[in-house]
Amino acid sequence: MSSKPSLPTKARPDTGLAPLLLTVVELVRQLMEAQVIRRMDEGYLTDDDIDRAAESLQKLEEQVLHLCNFFEIDPADLNVNLGEVGTLLPKAGSYYPGKASSSPSILELLDRLLNTGVVLQGNVDLGLAQLDLVHAKLQLVLTAKPI
Repeated sequence: MSSKPSLPTKARPDTGLAPLLLTVVELVRQLMEAQVIRRMDEGYLTDDDIDRAAESLQKLEEQVLHLCNFFEIDPADLNVNLGEVGTLLPKAGSYYPGKASSSPSILELLDRLLNTGVVLQGNVDLGLAQLDLVHAKLQLVLTAKPI
């Protein structure tokens, strides 16, 4: 009789950047799911749009779980605890887009920012050996609404 080995609670040291990349993918997946829910609730999506989005989100979730299994990462470990800031992802079933939460996660805050929109501006100078080599002036508009 074979039994499926349980996943370790922490990623193995030889998994490299896999846990970080999977965490980012899961954050983006849940953020897209929240935006689909918002648009569905606002009546912007047809039934066909909803079906396609649901299928795509389900396939992406399956791939994340498959990769977690491959790299022997517990999917619960993708929800990084950021101390006083809170967690990266909400607990399962604790967040619905557009509804207030008593202790919002980073995902919830990003979802709210995308829903209302935010403009970020900044300057970046990259250098080496006290030489400024790259200068960048950035203006980034983040919103879920068409501009």
